[in-house]
Amino acid sequence: MKISIIGAGNVGGMTALQLAQNRINKIILIDKLLGLAEGKAFDLEDVKALLKLDYDIEGTDDFESIRDSAIIIITAGFPRQPGMTREELLNKNATIVKEIALNIKKFAPESIVIVVTNPLDVMTYLVLKITGFNPKRILGMGIGLDTARFINLISKKLNVSVLDIEACVIGNHGEAMLPLSRFTNIKGIPLEEFLEEKDIEELVKKTVERGKEIVQRLGTGSAYFAPSLAITSLVKAIVKDEKRILGVSAYLDGQYGLKDICIGVPCRIGKEGIEEIIQLELNRKERESFLKSAESIRTQIKSLDINV
Repeated sequence: MKISIIGAGNVGGMTALQLAQNRINKIILIDKLLGLAEGKAFDLEDVKALLKLDYDIEGTDDFESIRDSAIIIITAGFPRQPGMTREELLNKNATIVKEIALNIKKFAPESIVIVVTNPLDVMTYLVLKITGFNPKRILGMGIGLDTARFINLISKKLNVSVLDIEACVIGNHGEAMLPLSRFTNIKGIPLEEFLEEKDIEELVKKTVERGKEIVQRLGTGSAYFAPSLAITSLVKAIVKDEKRILGVSAYLDGQYGLKDICIGVPCRIGKEGIEEIIQLELNRKERESFLKSAESIRTQIKSLDINV
């Protein structure tokens, strides 16, 4: 199976390594900076003997190399800088992603596309509209990462294993995300049984700010270890037809009372991409927050240039 990664930065390079370790036998790493893609591909070639795995990896600046890709992962774009929100990246990254989407439409019209570039929900919508693909084949990696962060913070707070925690985050992959404590449990026991409301609110706030905190600590660039693993979990679910329920940015057409928007919700992921959108029974407060999160995405979508 051939998988192409567009963008050879930290996230793209680490994702290529994760895919190789998961026995993907053909990986294309593409970047406009040819030396960057080639250098990382050479480095990853040298890993084969150490992993005792045989795979084919190529670094290139030629978009035509994505032909026949089963899955294409878009990580290209400007990274967040300290003090910058994901939303502030909109204008810079929309131009880049639009060009990429046109090339995907031209060279790999049968592919499934995983969008990682921020602001993620808006870029997922842009790719969908530019390519014209079936919405089930366009998904954004966002709230899966946010869910992992929520689980980690709960684990640290309660000193319990992350393996015993199931959590749920929906909404915008940004400051308007919605970690749902009511749908979060530890070995089947609701989170509310372990923590008071003020403690849960603190965990929710830390989850929302986690990405920004990492950017501030790094000084340049953003997280890449956890994002690359979140991407890989989606790829595995598709390649192995796992039918896993994972959080992704999906196109809604009436679900949750929303239309013509990409936003983070739990979905069943399999060989066709998004095979089912799971509709949670939100209470009034949760629904109001979710609609507010959706409105923050719509505001950004309005500024997009989708004409081709």
